[in-house]
This record gives sequence, structure tokens and C-alpha cells, in this order.
Amino acid sequence: MLKIPNDLSCYLNESGMGSALKIQPINGGYTNQVYLLETENRIKTFLKINTIGCQSVFIREADGLKALENVSGIRVPQVYGYGEDWLLMEFIEVSEPVESYWIDVGEGLAKIHLTTNEKFGFANDNFIGNNLQVNTWNNDGFKFFSEYRLGIQFELACQKGYIANDYYKLFDRLIFRLHDLIPVQPASLIHGDLWVGNLMCGPQGLPVLIDPAVYFGWAEADLAMTTLFGQFEEDAYNAYENVRPLTFGYRDRFDIY
Repeated sequence: MLKIPNDLSCYLNESGMGSALKIQPINGGYTNQVYLLETENRIKTFLKINTIGCQSVFIREADGLKALENVSGIRVPQVYGYGEDWLLMEFIEVSEPVESYWIDVGEGLAKIHLTTNEKFGFANDNFIGNNLQVNTWNNDGFKFFSEYRLGIQFELACQKGYIANDYYKLFDRLIFRLHDLIPVQPASLIHGDLWVGNLMCGPQGLPVLIDPAVYFGWAEADLAMTTLFGQFEEDAYNAYENVRPLTFGYRDRFDIY
């Protein structure tokens, strides 16, 4: 059975939720252990326990969830509390999607992307999976994307042997041509890790976003992520454009992101 961290036990009692009564493992991601934790006051919560030894990972996830919650585009779990190795959130029951589910997804995502900032980046670095995501502020979206997104991922791939060193010249050519390949875009608030697995269907058949890696970046990059492992349904993209029109040919640019 999971040993409850001392600071989590203190939080549960001080918040009025009551002591942990039942803890049930849930199939989760590869970086954390996840549980349904029910308190003696019959409050169901979703608990994540950090397994990669990074003390700030849940603090940054909480920051991202709160940023998305403030926009009111798509529902996200409410954050109750967090510590160095735990994150306690609202437990959201899964249900069957309503007929307008993918329309709701598209419209909600567009509303999130309509929140913009003068600079690209975020107040703090955060994490995508178990990798650090650098969010240093930058006035130039092309510099931000080339250095802190493509550049860092390319270096990681080379270090791990996924890409041969002789690809450096090709990579440099891509960076040189970014201005020709990608249109100028504002710094939009984006989820940052928007594959299908980080979208769930909550109560009343409405969408819920989870596990964000939030920053202000190119909205097209967020949309491109929706096609990486599976894909959103066509209604989502059509509904998105009804709220926030996109530059022609945006799908042709997905591979770049």
C-alpha cells in the first residue's frame, strides 16, 4: 500500500477533507504513479506521486492547470494542493461523449489560444513528460521555437543516438528557412502536450484537458501535437476555425512542429 507523504496527510486534515480512507491505483503515465484517494469525509481526489525525483514537476503542472483554468476554454481538474513529490487534484468521472463533443473541443481550444502575450515563453520552466521544457521569455517567436523547442529536442535526440551527427547541416538549413515555412503568429497560451491521451471526456460528455506543459507559443504547434499519436476528429478543427481562423495550409506545416 502507498505510504502517504507526511505533508500530504497534514494537508488533508488541515483542509477539512479528512484522513485518507481508501487509496486505489489507477493506470497512469510512465513518469508518475496515480491513485484514486478517498478521504474519511467521502471526498474523492486524484493523486499523483512523482517517481522521477524532480521536486518542482508538480509545482509547474499546478501552475499550468491554473493558467488554463483561468481562461475557461476547456475544463481542467481543480488543483487542491501539492508538495515536492505529490499533486492532489479534483477527481473527474469519465463519461461517454455527447454528439457535440469534438465541436466543444475545437471551440474550447480556440478560446484558449485567443489568450495571448507580448512575449513567448512562460513564467517558469516546466516539464513535458520527464524532460525539462525551457520557457525563457523571448520577443521573437522564431528564435524561441528554434532554440527552445526544435533545438533542444534535436540535441536530446542526438545525445540518445536517435539522430546521427551528420544531420546537423540539415537541421541548420531547416532553422534558416523557418521564416519561409511558418507564418508569423502571436504568442498564444497553449497546452503544450496536446496529444489525444491528454484529453478526456468528463461529466455531461464534455471535454477535459489534463497533464499540460503550458507556455505562450505558436498555436499551430499545439494543433500539430493533436496528430502525433492518433488525431482529433475533423469536427474539432472545423469548430476551431469558426472561432479562431488559421493561416491557409496550416496542416501542411504540422510535420515541422
